[in-house]
Amino acid sequence: MSELAIEVKDLSITYKGIHAFSIKQHLLHRGKHKSEEFEAVKGVSFSVEKGQILGIIGKNGSGKSTMLRAIGGIFSPDRGTIDLFGNSVSLLSIGVGFQRELSGRENIILSGMLLGFSEELIREKMDEIIEFADIGDFIDRPVRTYSSGMHSKLAFAITAILETNIMLIDEVLSVGDAKFKKKSYQKMKDLISDDSRTVLIVSHNTATIEELCDSLMWMHDGEIKKLGPVKEVLEEYLEFMK
Repeated sequence: MSELAIEVKDLSITYKGIHAFSIKQHLLHRGKHKSEEFEAVKGVSFSVEKGQILGIIGKNGSGKSTMLRAIGGIFSPDRGTIDLFGNSVSLLSIGVGFQRELSGRENIILSGMLLGFSEELIREKMDEIIEFADIGDFIDRPVRTYSSGMHSKLAFAITAILETNIMLIDEVLSVGDAKFKKKSYQKMKDLISDDSRTVLIVSHNTATIEELCDSLMWMHDGEIKKLGPVKEVLEEYLEFMK
């Protein structure tokens, strides 16, 4: 029997928002403001075997990133459970995980420690991470000064060098200059060639999905529409999107 790395059961996540209102309205109608609820993930259940590379596709707003952030521990489910069976997990996603006022170097230490690595090990790997990220003097500047490309380079470098058992990748492979895209893509192929590493990749790039993934999940309106072999699911998805 295959060993599981991830098991998601009945996962539901709801966003709550309140309409904009004035101070006067607040004073006149205190406690009466209605919040809107949007269920981004609706009772999703699936499992991923150790060493599996699962692609996740779907139109924008289908719940892909929300689900990935829940698996990565960024969001708490409103209902359901996520079991990682003691595996370490890292999430690669633009806008997640960095303290904007801290420098890139300081964020390397913070991010590494949040992933469960010791400060000693992170400092041992520091030069390798900085070299891979290749953002020059910006490594000692606040992350708020970074472009999205520099942000993705540093995020990818941290996760690529400080290897975790489970890697969650949210479109990061499609960001950055051509040279870095090539380097990060090759590094990703090297990382996932390890049979013990489990990877979930959210991407709109069908070529990436076809080359890297061995199974595919199609999400639509917060639910799993189909889960199975890459070619089969991709054909149905592309036909549906026409």
